[in-house]
Amino acid sequence: MHPLYQSMPVSVFERMSLAAARHGAVNLGQGFPDFGWPPEILDHAARALTDGSNQYAPSRGLPALRQAVADHYARHHGWDVGADGICVTSGATEALAAAIFAVVEPGDEVIVLTPAYDAYAPLIRRAGGAVVEVPLDPPHWRIDRAALEAAITLRTRAIVLNNPQNPTGRLFDPEELNAVAAAAEAHDLIVIADEVWEHLLLAPPPSGAVASRSDDGGAEAFTPFATLPNMAARTIKTGSAGKIFSLTGWKIGWIAAAPKLAALAAKAHQFLTFTSAPNLQAACAFGLAEGDCWLAPMRASFTRARDRMTAGLEAAGFAVLPSAATYFLIVDLAASGIALDDEAFAKLAVEQAGVAVVPVSAFSDSGEPRHFVRLCFAKQDPTIDQGVAAMAKARALAC
Repeated sequence: MHPLYQSMPVSVFERMSLAAARHGAVNLGQGFPDFGWPPEILDHAARALTDGSNQYAPSRGLPALRQAVADHYARHHGWDVGADGICVTSGATEALAAAIFAVVEPGDEVIVLTPAYDAYAPLIRRAGGAVVEVPLDPPHWRIDRAALEAAITLRTRAIVLNNPQNPTGRLFDPEELNAVAAAAEAHDLIVIADEVWEHLLLAPPPSGAVASRSDDGGAEAFTPFATLPNMAARTIKTGSAGKIFSLTGWKIGWIAAAPKLAALAAKAHQFLTFTSAPNLQAACAFGLAEGDCWLAPMRASFTRARDRMTAGLEAAGFAVLPSAATYFLIVDLAASGIALDDEAFAKLAVEQAGVAVVPVSAFSDSGEPRHFVRLCFAKQDPTIDQGVAAMAKARALAC
């Protein structure tokens, strides 16, 4: 077996989901919602399945979807990326793979801000690159400009920036984004901007306060990295209809970039999945073109779910870190009076208490930090309540 495959672990999401099924546990580990999708999009997909094409779509995606994505970003962010800058992919992870394979060559170094989505490092290594981790310091998970600059060498080719950030739920502020932009420009780097959570922005908790609000439901404002000064020509953005519409199983994502970079990534994409289901693409095009009115209610429902889980966990004695976006909450085990590390607690929780959570140490090669776990709050009330009760049981067993 090739050494890279020998060193490639089973995804933490797969591992914890299998454990949840084996023990009959509530699965708060893998990040998928059990509510939130607009029924109109499902109806459109059903019609496209029976009345539309079921044959190969163009490799770069249906023209209608590419145009809908471009129009969506022009409408929401004033970013005139154009349909020529869009390549539809089979989910955003495939978009990440295409972006990484397009720009990373053997011997290149790629900076990853950790804890980070666990697909980045294996994909970088498969491209022949080396992963250079720059830790985000808990519990605030801020980007340290000095640490970022110190990690850059003559071999650095790219920075992977996930904003909003999984697993922490952080939405990076302008100072942090500008630090990444300054580094990219100073050292001629590509920024692979994983922005799949761009519309999963949550209102602050009732007692909280934030400095920057949008006009949409009170959430903090999201800035696409490509819209920062001089960044459009060096940014490859990945997006996800699955995240926007809570339809993660559809696996419809895209690359958005300046035409030259988009064409380069599209060359890698054609040898990965080549194309994606045309009927689902058609439904996503409809959703993007017609569905802006669905975004605010979606954010409100996910904000309510986050607040319900947070309140329940805090009542059970857990220290819960703030989450401004995504489907995820982070629990600080040490601050909750739990001496177990995250792997030991996750094992106890799924096997003895009936709830699957994800250890945050799995989101970095270094295995640090070791006292946080991630929970998915994108669930209906009964699931949240069952999961919180199981977490309370796990805490009682661990303390």
